[in-house]
Amino acid sequence: MHAGFTGVVQNDWPRPRAWARPERLDAGIDSLPGVGPALAKRLRALGIETVRDLLLHRPRRYERAVDEISISQLWGEEEVAIAGVVVDVRMRRLGGRRTIVTARIEDASGSIGASWFNQPWLADKLTPGTHLRLRGKLGRHGFDVKSYDVGAARATADFAPVYPASEQVPSTKLRDLVRGALTDHVRDFPDALPAELNLPLRRDALAALHFPRDEEDVELARRRLALDELLTFQLVVARSRDVDAIAPSLTTPGVLASRYREVLPFAFTEHQESAIAEIDADLARTTPMQRLLQGDVGSGKTVVALYALLRAVENDRQGALMAPTETLAEQHFLTLEPLCAQLGVRSVLLTGSVGAKKIRDEIANGVAQIAVGTHALIQRSVEFADLAVAVVDEQHRFGVEQRTALAEGRSPHVLHMTATPIPRTLALTIYGDLAVSEIAKPPANRKPIRTAWVGSERSSEAYERLRVHLDAGRQAYVVCPLIELSETRLARAAEEEAERLRRAELKGYRVGLLHGKLKTADRREVMAQFKQGELDVLVATTVIEVGVDVPNATIMIVQEADRFGLAQLHQLRGRVGRGAEQSYCLLISRDKLELTDVARSRLKALVDTTDGFELAEVDLELRGEGQLLGTRQSGWSDLRFTKLRVDADLIERARELARELEGEDGPWQDETDRLSAPPI
Repeated sequence: MHAGFTGVVQNDWPRPRAWARPERLDAGIDSLPGVGPALAKRLRALGIETVRDLLLHRPRRYERAVDEISISQLWGEEEVAIAGVVVDVRMRRLGGRRTIVTARIEDASGSIGASWFNQPWLADKLTPGTHLRLRGKLGRHGFDVKSYDVGAARATADFAPVYPASEQVPSTKLRDLVRGALTDHVRDFPDALPAELNLPLRRDALAALHFPRDEEDVELARRRLALDELLTFQLVVARSRDVDAIAPSLTTPGVLASRYREVLPFAFTEHQESAIAEIDADLARTTPMQRLLQGDVGSGKTVVALYALLRAVENDRQGALMAPTETLAEQHFLTLEPLCAQLGVRSVLLTGSVGAKKIRDEIANGVAQIAVGTHALIQRSVEFADLAVAVVDEQHRFGVEQRTALAEGRSPHVLHMTATPIPRTLALTIYGDLAVSEIAKPPANRKPIRTAWVGSERSSEAYERLRVHLDAGRQAYVVCPLIELSETRLARAAEEEAERLRRAELKGYRVGLLHGKLKTADRREVMAQFKQGELDVLVATTVIEVGVDVPNATIMIVQEADRFGLAQLHQLRGRVGRGAEQSYCLLISRDKLELTDVARSRLKALVDTTDGFELAEVDLELRGEGQLLGTRQSGWSDLRFTKLRVDADLIERARELARELEGEDGPWQDETDRLSAPPI
């Protein structure tokens, strides 16, 4: 064992003789003792679906150890631990959704009321006679509890992990589940790093990460696991790269590219021109372009992408644009098709619900010069006559193999796009050798969106402001809050909210509804009505997060904004501010006193800046490198353990190791297969 650990793994965790069985890590979380259907559902809402997910659920911080004292010794405002038996429990409401559960705790020296805020379920859980160890301090309501353990566990008082959790699954419950899973499964993680690297075993690092003795254990474990994930990423990227591929060299921009500039109702910005110059240089080579074009919402990535596609057309070849959802593909087509029509370029849309044989035939015989679509573009029934340029939008939402399938059997130039701004170091780390272009500034006529954050008690003021915009001839969005991860439930809740608004705050206005369960034809009809000004307000779920562009929409209300992630809120806000008029985004949250520090910091950041790249850095700080790309994807895990600002040496080391291991079959094969699988 590496000398850097203080012995926690060797002393505390069993050493069964069986070999590692990594397939056991992919068992459902409900395979663990004590995890029934209800708890499994709540864990899935945290992104924990398998045993592997649980053991890789990194603590977001660690509680320092505190002294344990008797109840009679409580004094002042120091954080301490006490232990005792529950005598009685009661729960009362403080107004609105706020609640307080108070349990009388007794030890040999006396008793005190211990209080938990907004955790009403504890009233049933903390039955008289239960032994508790509580961490907290004296407050207005007796002993204000910060964390607790049931029974003889001492984690509350000791140096202990605090996990990303939820109201339904507190950190203490996750701590118990992790302890049990480590006992049974920690040996199932394969370890393939060469012994000469003199690093801790992977299983030892995981155990030390979850139950360390001190900060030194934590940091050593984190760096060991960071090297694992960085190496795996590099191997996945290397395996998907065809070093022998030769792409068509596209000549210098010609008549079609010039005419495109003429038909656009605006001139390219300086940042767009810079990206175009980099793309032109790539297209002139026979090495297939692999470039990441990232730009903030509304920065004009799509018109740059169309430029690249037209470069293929003017060389008598084809272009394709693949988007992750039908809504986004349709929005791209609505943007590109009128421009293509003016230029005499035939463009077609191909999605799961729009897959006519005629369209596939046009793609196969070259009549369709530009094809826009979803993953339907990579089905076996779709053949391209001569694909030269492929654009993959919101590309992190596809698995590696889905992204590369568009180029399978051919060698087009590929432009990857994302509207989720990523720090350049992260982009290079995750996407290997991709060149990175940035459109850092929106068009000059766009005004920064003014953002305000109010509590639910002031929501009537927000709707009053919205009605002022409607009466002035503008349009608006109302975004429904996130609920449990069920598209059907979300759609039903959105329908109910739209109907409520029609009767209440938006009575007398034309209110439309958009959600993911609408049929394709109905969704298109609603979007067309909103775009043509036939609807005043669009009530929507996060289906409008990307791709929707209506310049006359100048105000957005996001309900229960504290439930959304920072990147997602920024994407939603980007649906307004698409024209020259001043636009506004109003974030309505639950009572500010009910919010966590992270939620408050997230909403404050939205108010303070509209710069997506700056917000990406804030998100990096708030999340601690967890789920950096905004939405967890089945085909491409986010960095869990890497700290980009301090791990430059690990990034370089991972690249060197990947070059040594590239092409080898071995212990890493299963891991790279798992990460590069397409999303389900």
